Amino acid sequence: MEILKRKIPVFILILVFVMSILVMIPGFLFAAEEDEAVEEEEEVIIPDPDPEVLEFDVVYPEIQAEMGMAYEFTFKVVYDMGDEPFGLEEDIAEKIFDIIVEYPEGWFAAATPQYQKETEITAVKLKNGTEENLRVIAIPLIQVEPGEYDIKVTVKSSIEDDPLEGTAEFKAIVTSTYEMDLKTKTGRLSTDVTSGKDNHYKLIIKNNGSANIENISLTSSEPEGWKISFDTDEIEVLEAGEEIEIDANISPADKAIAGDYMVSFRANSDNAEDDIELRITVETPTIWGILGIAIIVIVIIGVAIIFARLGRR
Repeated sequence: MEILKRKIPVFILILVFVMSILVMIPGFLFAAEEDEAVEEEEEVIIPDPDPEVLEFDVVYPEIQAEMGMAYEFTFKVVYDMGDEPFGLEEDIAEKIFDIIVEYPEGWFAAATPQYQKETEITAVKLKNGTEENLRVIAIPLIQVEPGEYDIKVTVKSSIEDDPLEGTAEFKAIVTSTYEMDLKTKTGRLSTDVTSGKDNHYKLIIKNNGSANIENISLTSSEPEGWKISFDTDEIEVLEAGEEIEIDANISPADKAIAGDYMVSFRANSDNAEDDIELRITVETPTIWGILGIAIIVIVIIGVAIIFARLGRR
């Protein structure tokens, strides 16, 4: 019994020791795995070098204007050289970029500094981290159709094999114009007419706009007692660039006194209008002139006869 009592504590000690080892083994394994995970995480979070980029800031990418107007687009470009700029030596923090402007056929477009419209530029030097304000001016050289026209600006590194570039796109929206011109065929704004008869005068109505003008009416304003008529006083459609000749028949009042009078003509439509004033000099008919001269002659002869008779007495 004594021997058994002595062996039991030893057995218990051995059992406790084994259990302790078994309990500690998972902890060691977890700690080892955690160390490996930390090492892997440290390898993943190593940052890549910042790339070299061009950034554009366009405030007004679309501009709408009537035909014949110039379009001016402004934008900012910022150069960020990053950590590994292509083709630059150490301590150099700027790069030269070519400026390429693409525009539709029948147009002209060029890049300029923001405050020097008359200076066309094809390249620009950009410093790291600074912004450059540029402008693109686009002008239609011909009478283009109303619609949308794309303008594209590419800013590209001038260093050979350097892939760094950026683009900005703009849209010029051309709207229709309505412009009507009323004028005389001779270009003069005065004429002579004879009272008591028809006097024909030619007017021209021309569409100087880019769109058709519809429902044109022609009217006049004349002195009281006068009559003015047109061979055509209503025009359904006048196409862009088209002109039409109108015959105006001017009839002064029968008892119009010789002198100058003002007559106005007006062409009006839903989209455009124009008017002119014409100074008209009224002349008496030739027959009345002859009669007037005859009366004067008769009066002179009569006076002469009277004086002759009085002289004899």
